[in-house]
Amino acid sequence: MLRVAVVGSGPSGVYVAEALTRQTTVPDVAVDVLDRLPCPYGLVRYGVAPDHEKIKSLQGNLRQVLEDPRVRFLGNVEVGPALGPERLGELYHAVVYCFGAAADRRLGVPGEDLPGSYSATRFVSWYSAHPDEPPEEFALLARSAVVIGVGNVAVDVARVLARGADELRHTDIPQSALTALDASQVTDVHMVGRRGPSQAKFTTKELRELGGLSGADVIVHADELALDPGYADPSALPAAARRNVEVLREWTTRVPEGRPRRIHLRFFLRPAELLGDGRVSGVRFERTLPDGLGGVRGTGLLEEIEAQLVLRSVGYQGVPLSGLPFDERHAVVPNDGGRVLRDGVPSPGEYVAGWIKRGPTGVIGTNRPCAKQTVAALLEDVPRLLARPLPRDPLEALRSGGGDPVAWPGWLSIEAAEMALGRSLDRGTVKIQDWAGLLAAARLAA
Repeated sequence: MLRVAVVGSGPSGVYVAEALTRQTTVPDVAVDVLDRLPCPYGLVRYGVAPDHEKIKSLQGNLRQVLEDPRVRFLGNVEVGPALGPERLGELYHAVVYCFGAAADRRLGVPGEDLPGSYSATRFVSWYSAHPDEPPEEFALLARSAVVIGVGNVAVDVARVLARGADELRHTDIPQSALTALDASQVTDVHMVGRRGPSQAKFTTKELRELGGLSGADVIVHADELALDPGYADPSALPAAARRNVEVLREWTTRVPEGRPRRIHLRFFLRPAELLGDGRVSGVRFERTLPDGLGGVRGTGLLEEIEAQLVLRSVGYQGVPLSGLPFDERHAVVPNDGGRVLRDGVPSPGEYVAGWIKRGPTGVIGTNRPCAKQTVAALLEDVPRLLARPLPRDPLEALRSGGGDPVAWPGWLSIEAAEMALGRSLDRGTVKIQDWAGLLAAARLAA
């Protein structure tokens, strides 16, 4: 039997498990999907906004893979110093690392770490009930919020800030976040990009959602759009950029209707400094202009936007895992088609897939062909991998090392507890948002 460990139960990890169960090269295969959290699905559970039910429904597809009898989900298993690559290599013929890109890129400007300035990922984790994020972290007492970045994550956090709590009550957003949003004092949300609208990373679908909010006016500055080389003739732009520019052009003609909140979409402003004495009070930006090469150049002209809350959304990057090589420049594990490289040479039995393999690029579906490529490389190596004898069942070794893995029945017990919590609050399913609550619910399956 070929025994494989997959580290990470997000889409890339589950797609690796799927590819391993669908292949016919090795008829007898067992896959353990390990995750630090007691819950599966990774960013589909903890990164997709609560009002994006259609995307969250992807959990049903991932669930089918994890319920395959050849696949075993083991949550609450932290791969790190105590259970590193060397030990995993003793327990499995192959290990595929799919732990993503967990860190946020920094702005690198003065005042970035002032209280009131957060990575957008932390805000997403808060409204997604990630157990590492304190439930009380965001009181939302700010009047004005600045979201730095113009990707889909920036659109998500701007939209959640601008939504009324009643619009999110039917979702699985945790009760503490719903309560905070209900009491929110935010009236203005500024989403700011250093380049123009034709280079924004948000999709047109996400952009249009901002214009459909019942409680928020969207304000676009026509003079900023006009700085974009593609503004005068959108037909010369790629299709996605053209659609974005066309939507924004249409919005410049809208007359604000006096709704409770306003979303300001700003472009060609580069953050220069976060302002504040003890706590953030605003952001100083430098006006930029297109440089003719696809980038921007500074003009020296400064503009300040008031903000008591700043959410930085300028991209993700991978972080090193103790015992694995790491390419600091590209923030990935060095690899050749998924095979981990140590000193430039493929390391037997070690593989990567997903963002830690290729960087934070693509959409959820991009992970499936990425996983297939890695599994194809693994299958080519099978004769050499199977030559090593292994313990009969890695789970025994994981438990003997002091771990307390949460298996699939434990996850089902968490699901049941979240449904019960929702019923008690006269809502649908509501996420449990703390480690103690999740583990207590999982233990009910024992």
